[in-house]
Parts: sequence; structure tokens; C-alpha cells
Amino acid sequence: MALYDPSSLANLSEIRTTHIHLNWNISFDERKISGHAVLDLLAVAKVDKIVLDTSYLDIKSASINDQDLKFHVADRHPSLGSALTVELPQAVEQGTKLKLKVDYSTTDKCTAVQFLDPEQTLGKKHPYLFSQCQAIHARSFAPCQDSPGVKVTYSAAVTSPLRVLMSALHTTEEDAGNGLKTYHFVQKTTMPSYLIAIAAGNLEGRVIGPRSTVWSEPEMVEKCAWEFQDTESFIATGEKLLTPYEWGRYDVLVLPPSFPYGGMENPCLTFVTPTIVAGDKSAVDVVAHEISHSWMGNLVTTCNWEHFWLNEGWTVFVERKILAYLHGELERQFSAIIGWKALKESVNLFGADSPATILKPDLSSGIDPDDYFSSIPYEKGFNLLYHIEKTVGGPAIFEPFMKAHVEQFASQSISTEQWKAFLFKYMEDNHGKEVVDKLNTIDFDTWINGKGMPPVDPQFDTTLADQCYALAKRWDEARGSDDLSGFTPSDTEKFTSTQKSVLWIRKSNSYCYRSMIVVFLERLTDCEPLPHNLLAKMDDLYKMTEIRNADVRFRWQQLCVMASYKPIYPHVVEFVTEQGRMKFVRPLYRLLYKAEGGAELAKDTYLKHRKFYHPIAAALIEKDIGIQQ
Repeated sequence: MALYDPSSLANLSEIRTTHIHLNWNISFDERKISGHAVLDLLAVAKVDKIVLDTSYLDIKSASINDQDLKFHVADRHPSLGSALTVELPQAVEQGTKLKLKVDYSTTDKCTAVQFLDPEQTLGKKHPYLFSQCQAIHARSFAPCQDSPGVKVTYSAAVTSPLRVLMSALHTTEEDAGNGLKTYHFVQKTTMPSYLIAIAAGNLEGRVIGPRSTVWSEPEMVEKCAWEFQDTESFIATGEKLLTPYEWGRYDVLVLPPSFPYGGMENPCLTFVTPTIVAGDKSAVDVVAHEISHSWMGNLVTTCNWEHFWLNEGWTVFVERKILAYLHGELERQFSAIIGWKALKESVNLFGADSPATILKPDLSSGIDPDDYFSSIPYEKGFNLLYHIEKTVGGPAIFEPFMKAHVEQFASQSISTEQWKAFLFKYMEDNHGKEVVDKLNTIDFDTWINGKGMPPVDPQFDTTLADQCYALAKRWDEARGSDDLSGFTPSDTEKFTSTQKSVLWIRKSNSYCYRSMIVVFLERLTDCEPLPHNLLAKMDDLYKMTEIRNADVRFRWQQLCVMASYKPIYPHVVEFVTEQGRMKFVRPLYRLLYKAEGGAELAKDTYLKHRKFYHPIAAALIEKDIGIQQ
């Protein structure tokens, strides 16, 4: 099948990578990775050249069988990097296998890798590096066919003065002299280039399950081990819902705070932000999300970034299924309510008529997929699947389809059209015309190609949200009153009693309480900005500014900055400079930039701390607050 990817410059229709071997040397002093990549290639048509994706790489040479080849690095495309064209000595026929070696090094402009100085780490003694390749950044640490439509196995030999971890199975390591070690890795399950990942630093591990180790800097490894000790239950539940876990190991690496995402589903080694290490397991739903990617995204993959929702919408759906299996359907409903709010905010940010709000957007004009990154593929995708589940007759009919979907498309990269065709075929084969007729009542075209919010109100169960809504309504209606004596510190304490009243059994109430505080604050952000005296009273009663949970801090600060409540500004500055998770820092920078007396503070804060942020986050923050590169 011809492969189309508007976000790649490689000649994907002529030649295909099957395996990549990386031989790397890490220099923390020079802040670069150098070495070579060997690509096993298969001609899928008659071809006389190899075109690979690169971005800011310093290409030294290209060769096949030790014969140097002519190569050319094209002028840079503003979003997609520079095509590396390697001329073959003569054209080769379809079916020919080639082994191309490219010697190169990264440069200080490469966006996939962030080098951290010792001061930027927890221990303050050793440097650190980590990568982030999704969506199209693998091309900035290895010349490759950087498309999710190309699935490869890979191996690596990495020489470093500090421990190395990768998104593959560690096999051996040996001394390389001068205080260096060479670490060897192999990934035998095919995967796209964006899932190749590396981290190196002063890392220590703790076993947390039969196939899991948590890694972090030594200073927080015990805390991390406790936080993630329930990981195996998530994996086992995913297996029960879907298929056996494919990847052998499921380790977790807790990264330094500049990591720009909540988590990244790198196979064998999920990367997570330290903002989810809350000390009460209240944010480990991120791990449930990343584990769900082991099937949705990693095993069954989008064919290009226009179909990204197939990765993320499915993953959110499975994540919430796992939470429901472990903790009850009400938890899934409550999580979906929070997701709906995030979806509304993304649609409002882009504008309801923006092409960025389409579930399957058009990227053919060379748009950087990062510019369209938002809650839309996650939550609009989830809501489409949720609507299908309700329409066809509920979990008893839809959950077996989830498993069949993975079995049908495992190790493949697929399109929305393939997904939809199999959905209809499965339902017809297993449930007949009656269920197909139900499917035909769904306006798939509007769901997939329409702008703005979904065409259907999901009508989630609000049992757990009702008290949050009621308290928010009381505060909203008090905006004209001088008498606030009806509010007391016990207002939010009642949230956990609600949890008990619906028999939502869980070892800890922390997740429930944190989520209910978040929903209460989110509800208020839908209202007109609150008067400053109400915000001051709320903080006095509920001690909002003192809460350290990252999600609560974000929503409280958002509510305050929307009202230009200046006493919160120093706390916003503290929060956006102690961690770099884009979910938090981008909206807060945008709001601060628009708030009364906040524009210069936003710019000055960012410029002072620019080097702290990951390159992906930095580029997007600069667009958010009008800083020209």
C-alpha cells in the first residue's frame, strides 16, 4: 500500500526502513550525540536515491558497503526540517535490500534532545539528557524516515559516562575506558521512529513489579517507587481488556521537571513528569494512560499525524476503561467530565471554526503537527468512541471490538478509513444488520471532518460532579454580596463524603478529592471572572494557594489570573519556572500575558528561564506570548 505522510520529506513510496542500528557517543561537555546510524532498507519500487528526514544534524558521510556515496542536505523547510538525499551508485529494483550507514552528530539546534546542566537536576551534581521525538523530532537525533507509517525494529550501542536507558530492552554493558561504559539495547517489536527514546544521567532503579522498574535520580527514587507501586494492576487490566502485553518490560522513568508532557509512551520505558509524583497517588492516572498506549499507538499506530486521534482517542478510551475496571464506572464518568472541559478549552483557544479543531485535520500544507497539539485528538476521539459504544448497545458489544481492533491491526499503521471499515465489518459479522443500522445513525462525517465541538452531547453521569457544581454555583451567585459567612472550610471536605456515599471504594481518597477540587475550579472558570474579594475569601477558607497538587495549582492559578488577581502572580511565576509541563505552563503564560499588568511579567519570566524549557515547549510558548524567534 502506498504510504502518504505530509509531515515527512522521505521517499516513502520508493524505499522503506526495516531496522535501525544506532552507534552513539554522548558528550555532556560538548552537549551533543555523535556516531552513526545504520538503516536496513527495502526497495518497494525501482529507486536510484534514498531520501531521509533530518533536522539540524551535522551529516559527515553516507556509505553502503564501505563505499562513500554522494549526498545532499536540502535547504530547510520551516516545519519539516531538511531532506537528506543519498544518491545510489545505480538504480536498484523493487525487493532489493540495502544497508546505509550515515555518520553524523547532533547540534545545539536539535529539538529532540535536551541537555541539562547539573544545577537543573535534583541532585545538582551530574548533567542529564533526555529525548522527546513525538511528533516529528526523531529526525533531529537520527537521519530516518520519520513517519509513523514506517515501523521498524532497532538496536543501539551507546557510550556514556552516566547510565543510559532507552525505549528498548537492555541486553549488556561493558567498560569503554576513561570512565565510560557502552550500553547495548534491542527492540524486537516493530515501532515508529517517534518512539525511539534515550535518557542518560545519575539514575537509580527500584523494582515495583514482575516486569517493572521505576527509575529516577537517587534523591527521589523511593518516593517514586511508592507512587507507582500499582503499575502491574494497570498492565494486567489492559491485558484483560485487550491482548497480552507485547513489549516485555514496562519500566517508568521519572524525568527532571523540564519534561514538556505528562508522559510519553516510549516502549519498555514510559517517560513521566515529576509533577505526577504527588505523594498520595492522586495523579497516577497518567501511568494508566501511558500503559494504554502499549496497545493503542505503539502496537496499532496512526499512519500519519492527520490520524493522530487513532493513537490518543483510543488511548484515553482504554485508560478510562482501566480506571473503571479497577475503581468503578463513576470514576470513568468523572474523568470524562474533566476531559470534556479540556476539549471545550482547546476549541475555544483555536476558535470553533479553526481547522485545528477537526478530528482528522489536513496537514498537507506542511503544518507542524506540534502547532495542532491539543486536547482535541484525545477528547474528541474519546467522545466519538464513547458515543459509538452507547449507540451499539454498551460495553458488552463494544469491548470485544476493542480487542478485535488490536488483533486486526497489531504491528500496523492505519488510517481512520481502515478503522471505520473494520468497525462496520466487525459489527456486521458479529451482531448483524440491527447493530449496523445503529452505526448508520451516527454522523461520522461531522464527527471526523467537522470543526468545533462534537455534534452530540455525551450526557455523562454527574453523580460525583454535582456537589462541585453546587459549590461553584454558590460562589458565582455570591459575587454581589458582602456577606460570605455561609462559606466554611468544610465546604470542600464534603467532597470525600460524597465519594463514600456512592460506595466508590478506593484505598485512598486522594484522587477523588483532587479531581473534585479540580472540577469545582473548572466550573468557576466557565463563569465571569470572580471579584477579588471572593478569590481572597476562597483562598482564606480552602487554602488553595497552599495545595501542591499540580492539577489543583494550575486550575486555581488559572481562575485567579483570569480575574487579574495580582496576589497570585508570584505563585504563577514560581509554578511555571519549577516545571515545564506544557499542559500547565502554556495556558498560564497565555493568561498572564493577557492579564492586567501581566504581559511584561510573562515575557520577562520566560526570557529569564528560556534555557530551562524543552525546545518543543519553548517554541510554542514563544508563539503564545508573541516573542519572535
